[in-house]
Amino acid sequence: MRSPPAYVLGSDEAEVARLDAQAASIAPATALLLRAGGIGPGMRVLDLGTGLGHVALAVADLVGPDGAVVGVDLSAPLLEHAEHRRAGVGVEHLRFVAADARTYRSAEPFDAVVARLLLFHLPDAVDVVRHHVDGLRPGGRFVAIDFDLGGVRAEPPVALLAQALGWVEAAFRAAGADPRIGTRLQRILAEAGLSDAESLGLSRYYAPEDPTAPRLLAGVVRTLVPAIVAAGVATEDEIVIETLEQRIAEESIAMDATLMVPTVVGAWAIRD
Repeated sequence: MRSPPAYVLGSDEAEVARLDAQAASIAPATALLLRAGGIGPGMRVLDLGTGLGHVALAVADLVGPDGAVVGVDLSAPLLEHAEHRRAGVGVEHLRFVAADARTYRSAEPFDAVVARLLLFHLPDAVDVVRHHVDGLRPGGRFVAIDFDLGGVRAEPPVALLAQALGWVEAAFRAAGADPRIGTRLQRILAEAGLSDAESLGLSRYYAPEDPTAPRLLAGVVRTLVPAIVAAGVATEDEIVIETLEQRIAEESIAMDATLMVPTVVGAWAIRD
């Protein structure tokens, strides 16, 4: 397995706020995909790349007090937030572990492994999934949820949105991430040795006057500005991050455009 890949998003307070906003925007899709993937009462579940714990808390609700959830992440600052939130809502059947989500192994097998927005960043995604297949009990399942940035667009087209999306995609690819990995999740699970792989994508559509899509896109660009500039994709003067959100919103309203954010794709499969 390769050395840890570069992670270009960070964990400062501004990024925590952006991650919270992103998580809220995809929470309904995540809940549907977790259920479709077979996460349910009484299961013992591993959440890979748990970050702020959004998915781990959602899974803890699905498995109930008779189940158990372990959330794994390398980022101590994010795990501190996650543990504070867990304690605040009194969820006792969830615990967080500071460890590499790619290589973590528990002494006890899991009924399911879930990973949201993790494989996106991993060039060795198949190897990582294969490693965790060995930690599943027979009949256990792996549920992967990730983005397909190919679903982002405006109708009718909004030139600035398309330009900003191009910056984002190029910066991620320069860092070795795959911003369209959602299209490959089903194949990744199959290549990792799992059976009966299925996949489903869900998209949200925002009206021109809704500020959500411009805010989400500008937030990602803001986080990625150093990576965008370092990759030679655009300069800070070309981006003008201070007004990017407002300009996308104004252009969207002027075009009376419906905005579509990344497709949230789920895939799930079973260990024989």
